[in-house]
This record gives sequence, C-alpha cells and structure tokens, in this order.
Amino acid sequence: MLVVEAKLKNGTPEQYHQLDEAIRTSQFVRNSCVRYWRSNQGKTRNDLQKLCAVLANNKETPWVNKLNSQARQSDADRAWQSISRFYHNCRCSDTGKKGFPRFKKHSRSVEYKLTGYKLSDNRRKIRFTDGFKAGEFDLWCSQKTLVYYSEQQIKRVRVVRRADGYYCQFLIDIERKEYHKPTGQITGIDLGLKEFYTDAQGNTVENPRYLRKSEKRLKKAQRRLSKRFRQGKKQSKNYHKQRIKVARLHLKVSRQRKDKAIKDALALVQCNDLVVYEALKVRNLVKNRKLSKSISDASWYQFTEWLNYFAKIYRIVCIAVPPHFTSQDCSVCGTRVQKSLSTRTHQCPNCKTILDRDHNAAINILKKGLKYLGNHLNGTVGQTETDPNALGESGLWIFSGDIENLSCLVEQGISNSDRSRIPRHSVA
Repeated sequence: MLVVEAKLKNGTPEQYHQLDEAIRTSQFVRNSCVRYWRSNQGKTRNDLQKLCAVLANNKETPWVNKLNSQARQSDADRAWQSISRFYHNCRCSDTGKKGFPRFKKHSRSVEYKLTGYKLSDNRRKIRFTDGFKAGEFDLWCSQKTLVYYSEQQIKRVRVVRRADGYYCQFLIDIERKEYHKPTGQITGIDLGLKEFYTDAQGNTVENPRYLRKSEKRLKKAQRRLSKRFRQGKKQSKNYHKQRIKVARLHLKVSRQRKDKAIKDALALVQCNDLVVYEALKVRNLVKNRKLSKSISDASWYQFTEWLNYFAKIYRIVCIAVPPHFTSQDCSVCGTRVQKSLSTRTHQCPNCKTILDRDHNAAINILKKGLKYLGNHLNGTVGQTETDPNALGESGLWIFSGDIENLSCLVEQGISNSDRSRIPRHSVA
C-alpha cells in the first residue's frame, strides 16, 4: 500500500464549512457505535455496521443521512478497531491500562471508500458528491501526482483537517519495491540525547532538538493565547486566530521531526545491508520528569518505525535487540563497568580500552544482533519474529525472506567486531 497526500486548495469558506460538517458527522457516528457497544454486551462488528443504517434513517438525526454510506461504515470500522484492540490487550498478560474505548471529542478526519467522491480525468481535482455537497477542490501534491495510478487502485480517500488547511490522503493498492545494491556494510546504532544516534563505526548524527529551538516562539504565542481566553464566555475571533497560530507552530515541529526521521532512516538503510538497533521502551523512559521533554523531542519511536518500513521496502535485515547493559559492558572484553548517565567516556579497568560511551554501546548492540542472527541461521532460535519492544533475550526481528544468503554478513560482522579492530588506548 502507498499513501499519497494532497492539499485541498481553492475552495470557498462555505465548502470548507461543509467538510467540517462531514467530519463532525463522522465523529458522531463513531461515538454512537462506541456507546451502542457499551450499552449492549456481546455486540460484534456486523452489529455496528447495521447501526449505521439505523442512524441514517432516524428522524432525530437527519444529518447522518447526508454522510456517504461507506463513510459511515468506515466510522463503524474505526470504532470496532478500538474495541478489538481493547479485547486484545485484555487477553495479553501485560499489566497496566488496557485502552478502554473512549469517545472522540475532537475528530479531524472523515474517510471515504469507493464512493462519495469523483476525481477529474487529469487527477488534478476532486469533487465530493455526498449529501454535504462540499463541491470541487484543486489537489496540490508535492510528492507524486495521482495520474500514475488508476481509479481502481485507489481504495480509500481520507479528508484530514490540520492547522494550516485541509488535506486529502489517497490509499493506493500498489506494492512498493526498491532495489538495494549490496554494500557489504553492517552497523549497530545507539540512540541518545547528546547525539541522535551513534553507529558501530563511530559516526554520529546530531540531535536537532526542534522543540527546544522553537520554545521561545511557542511560549510567546501561548502567553498571548492565555491572555485572550475568557472563562465561562464565548471566545472571540482573536482568540481563535491566536489558537491557530499556536497550532501551526506545533505542526511545524512535528513535520520537522518526521522529515528528519525519514531522511535518517532512509540513508541508514541504503548504506547498510544489516542494521541493528536497541528496542527502547519510550513509554517508560518519558516517565523521567527531567528528561521527558528531551526524549519526546528526539522522536526515537518514529525513527525506528520508519527504519523498519524502509528495511521492508529495500529488503535488508533489521534486528531489534534488548538494551540491557549495552552501555555498561565493555565491547572488547565484556567487563561490566558501572557508570552514571553523566559519564560519557567508557574506560575499562581490565583491558584499558577507552571509547566514547555511545560508540561502545553501538558495538555491543551490533554484537548482540549478530549473535541472534547467527543463532537463527543455525536453527537454535525457535521464535523468529517477535515484538521489537519485547525485552526478552531471545527476541529477534528480521525483515527479509532471504535468510540463507546472510551467512557472509555474520562472518563479516564477527571479523569487524574482532578485538584487534577496536582501538585501544592506555589509561593516563
């Protein structure tokens, strides 16, 4: 599947208002399905689908009939997705919150399937034909135009409202494959805050800290917004204008993070045949009140998600290993050297090795990945695909169907991680 996003432009205020009405109706249908499931025990996905027709024919809710029938079914699918996720979490043995389905308060999208819209012949315009009659919009796409794909390949169309306008996302049924020229390079990466990541060869990628750089403007905009807020009264137009300015600043930060994650992950996949990274539990790490903002600003989880995606597209091996003691153990002799977070240099008292803390951890991560891969090739690992965030020592995550041709990578990795290749320096 491929998602192509285009901005809806050259529409009148009345047309955008009709899109807002469609989004609010979609939210109502989704919340009604959740309420129906809460009130009636044992309801299934088909029951939620039938409820959409009941809401459309109800005289008390005539606006529901304006929404396209397949769009109402998509809302029922959204509700059932949250319900099925709740059932799955209850069946799992993990402790903590199970994600009980909640009502949506601020929905920002409505999803059509195959009807409710019409594309022009040149794929430059789209017309919404449901009961809201939003009319025709121009499609502005910066990545790929829709002219390369037929209408039969477009399976879903989602209208998304953001702070800077309305966007249309097209889900296209096409298998994306990219050719990867073998480079013979393998690496392990250690994610951090000082540097975004450090690989096993000692190369580093800086941490841009987009939120920290935008904090001054955000604080100023937030102060203006709070001064225009009136408790218990209808908010003024100036308040909503300032609210949109604040939202656009946050949207810019999120787009910067996404762009950075995509570019770094793609470069890492294109330059290596094997990538090993540590499966960090970001949800637990952000509980640290002193580092939570910096950890969220680094967006490690988003980076690993794109890394896994490009590994599938380019058909290379990507392994997630548990992060236990990767910073404490010596990458040469294996001696465990306890160090605090402020200690940035690894000094082994046994073999006298001096390395940067993150470089030492990246080498250990690569060794762990090679060990798991070697065990899998030798048939000693029974479970070949697990959750990347699982912390079990037997966890292995491989994104390639051609495992038989990876023995050369293991041999090369063992030679690259040999002690003679790691620089040693005597302690002064």
